[in-house]
Amino acid sequence: MISQMTIILDNNTYKYETEATVKLFIPAVRFEFLYDEHDAEGDVIITRMKKCSRYVYFYAYIRENGRVMRSACRTETGKFDVKDGEFTMCRLLFLLLCRFYGIKPKWGLLTGIRPVKKVNLMLKEGLNESGIRKEFTEKFFVSEEKTDIAWRTAMVQKPLIGDFERKTVSIYVSVPFCPTRCSYCSFVSHSMESAYKLIPEYLDYLCRELEILGEIVDTYGLKIDTVYYGGGTPTSITADQLHKIMKKTAECFDLSKIREYNVEAGRADTITEEKLAVIKEMGATRISVNPQTLNNEVLKTIGRKGTAEEVLEAFAAARKLGFDNINMDLIAGLPTDSFESFKSTLDRIIALDPDGITVHALTLKRSAGLYQDGRENIKNPASMMVDYAIDELIKHGYDPYYMYRQKNTIDGLENIGYAKSGKGSLYNIYIMDETQTILGAGCAASTKLVDENNYISRVMNYKFPYEYIRRFDELMKKKDEIREFFEK
Repeated sequence: MISQMTIILDNNTYKYETEATVKLFIPAVRFEFLYDEHDAEGDVIITRMKKCSRYVYFYAYIRENGRVMRSACRTETGKFDVKDGEFTMCRLLFLLLCRFYGIKPKWGLLTGIRPVKKVNLMLKEGLNESGIRKEFTEKFFVSEEKTDIAWRTAMVQKPLIGDFERKTVSIYVSVPFCPTRCSYCSFVSHSMESAYKLIPEYLDYLCRELEILGEIVDTYGLKIDTVYYGGGTPTSITADQLHKIMKKTAECFDLSKIREYNVEAGRADTITEEKLAVIKEMGATRISVNPQTLNNEVLKTIGRKGTAEEVLEAFAAARKLGFDNINMDLIAGLPTDSFESFKSTLDRIIALDPDGITVHALTLKRSAGLYQDGRENIKNPASMMVDYAIDELIKHGYDPYYMYRQKNTIDGLENIGYAKSGKGSLYNIYIMDETQTILGAGCAASTKLVDENNYISRVMNYKFPYEYIRRFDELMKKKDEIREFFEK
């Protein structure tokens, strides 16, 4: 099994899409990129483009462990443009790699993270269902089953997308702390052991940023649609600390007409009745209790403290307090997990009757501990797990309502949020469809500004708590970019 591949881009600059296409077939491998070379030692992929007076020629070549395969095509020079050239090259490379490895990724040539957004764009362009399905399957080589789940998700979203006034915004609040760091995690989150001393000061600055965003909302007559507390694990902090920032949120923004208030309660080992009571008292309407798996041995393997029994207890406590919209996250493809174990977890979660279930496929991010052992995690039953989840959840009345994909996900799979009717998260839809402005507070939070033409600009906060604290005044000057946006 190879550990490194050289990719040569000869007379083209299609690096991003070429890399994304290659990763569909050989994930968790280091790539070395060379430009305008003709060959290299060892394992190599070459994409070459040559323009002549009448034709533009495209050429793709792979050599791995001494085995060689190549392919070529051409297009008329008069019909050539850069974007079409990029697609033609990637299509040629994709078909070559399908033949070379004897596999065809189910999402085909779709390497972007928002397949449903592509469906929605096609609908706006006037394509009907059959036209969209044909584009997916014939142009992008997407399988029938993935095309179907993308279409289903788009149809669930359709009544919700755009169903808000242009002056509405959502609020994201970052609490980037966790009891421990899970081996699959790539978020900018910090274990309580390493960051405990920072928490009080961090929360003070977070409250100050909420005040500044509140002033912007008031100045420009904005209305709050949804609120989302994420991280990290927001319930890692104490009940009093949670009350402090949720109270500040209520003081800074008019929440009387919001449609959704999410708190990622997340890990069961951080959930207490006291914290749940605070969340309920402060007006949250939706929470997540995320087991990832109900197999205690797998939980130990990924470095996640807590047990399946604690998950069940936390869920019961939340129901007892009156939470009627609870989501639970699972991950397909965790190290040492088997199909039978995943099936048992999903069946038990469905029996609990939560209002939403999100199924993520394991992603090997470079900043996650699992990435170093990435090749060991590739051949696992994640695809079987995801297929089983789709069938079972739809059968039990859970509709797919949002979807996204990530780089380095095993088998090129997807993450899908399922929910019972009326229980899907509006915030999750908006963050994926990119149709609503979202104001972010806290470290690693991103403010996403969406104008009337759906042009998106971003204002990023610093990633780490110590940097967020130390450079807070400098960071707050960037809020002028938000003010300028609303001035227009």
